[in-house]
Amino acid sequence: MTLTAINVLSVKVASSVQTLFTIAKLFALVLIIITGIVLMCMGNVGNFQNPFEGSITDVKGISLSIYSALFSYAGWNFLNFVTEEIKDPYKTLPRAIYISLPIVTIVYVLSNAAYFTKMDVSEILASPAVAVGFGDKVYGVMAWIIPLFVALSCFGGVNGLLFTSGRLFFVGAREGQLPVIMGMIHSKRHTPMPALLFTGGLSLVMLASNDIFALINYMSFVQWLSVGASIGALIYLRWKMPDLHRPIRFNIAIPIVFGLACVFLLVASLFAAPRDTGMGCLITLTGIPVYLIGVAWKNKPKAFNRLMVRWTLIGQKAMGVAAQTKSA
Repeated sequence: MTLTAINVLSVKVASSVQTLFTIAKLFALVLIIITGIVLMCMGNVGNFQNPFEGSITDVKGISLSIYSALFSYAGWNFLNFVTEEIKDPYKTLPRAIYISLPIVTIVYVLSNAAYFTKMDVSEILASPAVAVGFGDKVYGVMAWIIPLFVALSCFGGVNGLLFTSGRLFFVGAREGQLPVIMGMIHSKRHTPMPALLFTGGLSLVMLASNDIFALINYMSFVQWLSVGASIGALIYLRWKMPDLHRPIRFNIAIPIVFGLACVFLLVASLFAAPRDTGMGCLITLTGIPVYLIGVAWKNKPKAFNRLMVRWTLIGQKAMGVAAQTKSA
């Protein structure tokens, strides 16, 4: 709720919060990595002797583990949601992805390697927060620093999701796929206030579940179904409309390989977690009646349209928002 308020109040403040907490997150991870390297040099490498002993190697287990791992790398695709607020996006967007993905990969792998210098597989699996357990074993009286930075990391991560996902609903409304008011911005602060409030509200609803892995599985199937469909559309357009203007170009082999990976994740999850996958499908299918009534149905009764206009005006007055103009 605090982060929703920050994003509603100012784009600049939300961006500053993101920068500050990203630095805090990287500081904590670099501290863990350096500690891990020192411990390795001291001979704490026993847990690396048979690291995959007893691992589940069937397709079901691998697919679900990939879902959880990909959740840790999430962020690369959210950059696309804020292209309108990026300076020179055709250069900045690819550059941001090329720079961030290797950094995230190196930091993620090295921090996990560091954990194994003091924790074996059973301890890691049993720990509700691996970094905190690692800090308790290594830092003694200074162990409190790790939970603090874990909290800062979560805070920054949620801020990034609110900042980007709110723009998704904002553009959807502007394209006529959601209520008109969600495509409006605050008249003074120029933030997409209704869309951000909607995003924050949905986040609070998700807190009703206490099983984070179920939520990851619900979301992952829907997300990768969406990503796979987008990749399929990209390949189709490259084939059907090869002469379209494309400011960002890359080899066609990249989306083909990526598309095949999406197919594997989707098919494998159907067998590995049918209940979670089914729930994800049901949640997605609830959008069909909303689409049919809200978007596809063009000749709505005048009474319905008057009611929507009335509620839109009430919402505008309550939040102080208006439709975006080119000058804004």
